[in-house]
Amino acid sequence: MNKRPTIQTVAERAGVSRGTVDRVLNNRSYVRADVRERVLSAIRETGYLSPREAHRQAAAEQPSLPRVKVGIVLPNWGGPFREEVTRGIEAASRALAERNAEIRVRICESDVPAETIDLLDGLLSWGAQGIALCALNDIMIEARVNELAEQGIPCITFNSDLPESRRVCFVGQDYAKSGRIAAELLSKCIPQNGKVLAMVGNMEYNGHRTRLDGFCAHLHDKGFYADQIEVVETYNDYRVTYNKVTEALHNMPGLRAIYMANRSVTGCIDAVKAAGMTGQIRVIAHDMSPRRRQMLREGSLDLTITQDLYRQGYQPLMLLCDLLQKQQEPETDLQSTNISIICAENLD
Repeated sequence: MNKRPTIQTVAERAGVSRGTVDRVLNNRSYVRADVRERVLSAIRETGYLSPREAHRQAAAEQPSLPRVKVGIVLPNWGGPFREEVTRGIEAASRALAERNAEIRVRICESDVPAETIDLLDGLLSWGAQGIALCALNDIMIEARVNELAEQGIPCITFNSDLPESRRVCFVGQDYAKSGRIAAELLSKCIPQNGKVLAMVGNMEYNGHRTRLDGFCAHLHDKGFYADQIEVVETYNDYRVTYNKVTEALHNMPGLRAIYMANRSVTGCIDAVKAAGMTGQIRVIAHDMSPRRRQMLREGSLDLTITQDLYRQGYQPLMLLCDLLQKQQEPETDLQSTNISIICAENLD
């Protein structure tokens, strides 16, 4: 089998260096006219194609993929989640437009399961052949995903899973592991008899609950007792978070740390500041935002544990189109994304 000609093949045919061939290919100066013509002749004779030209040729020769429609349902979350996931969705939409795929995004206004189901049904009416969703771990939503599977409409969950449903796979962080990491870090920052306030957004989201479970279980393994950990649900609301932290600072003697498994970190930090306890209470959070970056720099937030939210918007759409257009199944059931520990010293 003949090998595809390389830039070295062209250089040898023209009697020049690979660097000279590169300069001709990129139309750079400092190449004599006679040498340029010799290189161009060698390119024609060998049939050499640059990587870009080879890619274009392969794309042109590839059979056209069937047209597909894919829907995505987002929860009513703002902040870094919405920003980064949206960036991933937009990048996937651009890439998939060349593959004859159309993407439609729908966003919940509440945490009511019926709204998620209505949005799913609306996408089906539009003609969606696959669905990506981040939703409550609710029995009605699971049942609807199972019905879609029966109809041959694959669903992929991201960020927060529906593990008992017939979804194809989950794209997101290993939340139990990220919770354990938070507990390991926190256990080294406070005394063994210190009390901990653990704040979670909404326990009905599998990601929130799993992260909290991992955190509490590992703290127990490190010698902390259940009565040392106060768990509070905040629904990611600034005012609820601020008030609950303020109450805990007054009513929990021995409070040494706050674990923010939810997104209203600003409410927590502002309450600690208002009580004049910045630096006395250790605070560990998740994810990154410009405000969280500032908190790390100023020392009001000790650590944050991040995940790849961009990929969580991008990967489900790519996987669904691979499945629908190429019958290519995801390689694994759990598509995990990275876990990073960020402090003031490694922000950049």
